[in-house]
Amino acid sequence: MDRLTSTPAGVTLCALADLPDPGARNFVLEMKAGRFHGFVVRRGDTVTGYVDACPHMGLPLAQQLDHYLADAGDLIQCSWHGALFRPEDGLCVGGPCTGRKLQPWPVEVSGGKVRTAAS
Repeated sequence: MDRLTSTPAGVTLCALADLPDPGARNFVLEMKAGRFHGFVVRRGDTVTGYVDACPHMGLPLAQQLDHYLADAGDLIQCSWHGALFRPEDGLCVGGPCTGRKLQPWPVEVSGGKVRTAAS
């Protein structure tokens, strides 16, 4: 089965209240064309989504389920090689892929629910 890098808009992922603040959670969506692996990061009422693949080697960022944030909770961290990314834009600010970005996954919060959005 192919690994996809996008999803259709309007898929409800979870309630905003189900995401820790700050926190992150992974999602795997199975579609006819393949599976999509992504994660969302919550900071306050802001939720940002990314395709779950480090730009360094293409591996999923978390080795433990939903463990995407560094210990301080302020940066996304790749658990394989320690790359650090800003949650707001996915820019790598430290590690083997400095200057590169995570691939965005458009998500939105509407009516207290986190949903996939149009790109």
